Amino acid sequence: MTASNLVETETSDDAVRFVLDGEIRTIRGVDPNTTVLEYLREELRRTGTKEGCAEGDCGACTVVLGELEGERVRFRAINSCIKFVPTLDGKELFTVESLRAPNGALHPVQQAMVDCHGSQCGFCTPGFVMSLFALYKSETEPSRLRIHDMLAGNLCRCTGYRPIVDAAEQMYGRGGDSAGDWLHEPHAGNGQATSSAEAACVERLRSLQRRGTLALSGPALGGGEHRYFAPTTVDDLANLVQSHPNAYILAGGTDIGLWVTKAHRDLETVIYLGNVGELGRVSTTESAIEIGAAVTITDAYDAIGRHFPDFGELFRRFASPPIRNAATLVGNIANGSPIGDSMPALISLGATLRLRAGAGTREVPLEDFYLAYQKTELAEGEFVESVRIPLTPTGRHFHTYKISKRFDQDISAVCGAFAIELDGGTVRNPRICFGGMAAIPKRASQCEAALEGKEWTESTLPDALAALARDYAPIDDMRATAGYRRAVAHNLLRKFFLETSGFEGETRILGRRR
Repeated sequence: MTASNLVETETSDDAVRFVLDGEIRTIRGVDPNTTVLEYLREELRRTGTKEGCAEGDCGACTVVLGELEGERVRFRAINSCIKFVPTLDGKELFTVESLRAPNGALHPVQQAMVDCHGSQCGFCTPGFVMSLFALYKSETEPSRLRIHDMLAGNLCRCTGYRPIVDAAEQMYGRGGDSAGDWLHEPHAGNGQATSSAEAACVERLRSLQRRGTLALSGPALGGGEHRYFAPTTVDDLANLVQSHPNAYILAGGTDIGLWVTKAHRDLETVIYLGNVGELGRVSTTESAIEIGAAVTITDAYDAIGRHFPDFGELFRRFASPPIRNAATLVGNIANGSPIGDSMPALISLGATLRLRAGAGTREVPLEDFYLAYQKTELAEGEFVESVRIPLTPTGRHFHTYKISKRFDQDISAVCGAFAIELDGGTVRNPRICFGGMAAIPKRASQCEAALEGKEWTESTLPDALAALARDYAPIDDMRATAGYRRAVAHNLLRKFFLETSGFEGETRILGRRR
C-alpha cells in the first residue's frame, strides 16, 4: 500500500474511506493491524505526528478526528499510535499538517504557540497543537482548569507547561490570514455548522456513512492474512461474533492497540463495533441509565456524572482526554482488569450487563461477571451489549475515591466505591467495592454485613473495619504494598463515614482533589 493508491471511489464494502484535507481518501489492501501513526508516517510521509511511547501516554502522536453528529462535526483528539487505520472509515482526519491555511498562514493555535514560546525542542509540539485544536473547535471560553484537563494527555519535558497554557488562553480570536478556511472558525456550540465550508464537510461525511458491513482483508507482516469486520447493526455484529468466536472485539482500541504495538501480537480477525448505531446510544429513564457498548468514556461518564457527581470527579482522573475519547465504558468493563476505575463504582451502584449471543440476551449483575483474573462470564460467541445503572433511590449516599501516585493519567493503586441508604440514621443495603485489592473488582461482603442494620455512628466503624480486613488479601506490586493498600482501604471507609454522617442528602465538596 502506497500513498498513490489513495483515490476517490464509490463506497465499497472492502475499502476504508475517510476525509483528509477536505478530500475523500480510499484505502484498499492495508493490513487491518496497521495503526494510524504508522500509516501517516510510513505511507503518507506526514512526519509531524510523532511516536513517543506507542501506548497512548505521551500525546506526541495526537491527531483529531471529526465525526458526524447530527448536522455538525464533532472534533475529538485521539492517540494515533493505538488507533487502527480501518476505524477511520466514515470520519475526517486532521493532522498537524492539515492546519495550515491554503496561503500558508498558521492556524491561530499554532500562532499562539509561537507568540507564547510554547515550544522548545519541538518533539511534543505537534501533539499539543492538535489537542489545543480539538479544544479550539469545541469550546469558545474554556477555563484555565479546563485547559489543564484537556492537556493532561500531552507530556513535555522542556517548557514546564506554563507557556503552552498561555497559548491555549490566547489562541481564541486570532483569525490570522486564513483565506476563509473554516478550520479557523471556533465552533459556535449550538449544534449547527458555523460556515458553508463546514456544511460541505458535513455533506462529505454523510456520503461516507455505510449501510452494510465493512469487510477487509490484508497481508500480515509475518505472513498469512488479517481480517477486519465493521458491521452497522447489532444483529450483524451478533452473527459475526458467532461465526468468528475467536475474533477480537474492538471498541476504542486503547487496550487492544497495545497488544499490537507493545506485545507484537497478530490480531488475525477483528470485529469492530464502533459503527453499530444502536450501541452508540445512552438512554436514560426514571429508573436507570443504559449505556451501549460503543459509547465512549467521555460520553458515558458525562451522562452518569449528571446523576452521580462523584462519577464526574472520577472522570477527570480517568486516563487522559485522548484515551477517554476513544475508550468505551463497556470495553473498560469487558477487559476484566482488576484495576479498572469504572468497575468498583458501577458495582457499588448495582450495575448489570446485557450479554448478547446470536438473537438471545441475558442479564448479569456486574459483580458476578468477573470469575477470576482476566476471566469473565462471557461464553463463546457472546459479547457485552450494554451496561445498565440503576438510578439512586432517595436517601442513598454514593462516593468513589481513586488513590494513585499522580493526580492525572495514572493507574490506581486502590479505587474504592461506597453506597449506602440511611433510614433514620440506620444503614440499609450497603454496597462497598474495591479495585486493586484482589484479582478481580470485589465487593467487601463481610464489611457490608457488619454495617447492615447498624447506626451510622463512629462506634460502628471498629467492627466494620475489622470485617474489611478479612474481605481482602492484597498483594505487593509496583504500585503499592499490601500493607499500604489495607491502610488506604480502611481510611477510605473512614473518609466516607465523615463525609456522610449526620446528613440525609448528598454531601461532597465539589472540585476537591481526592
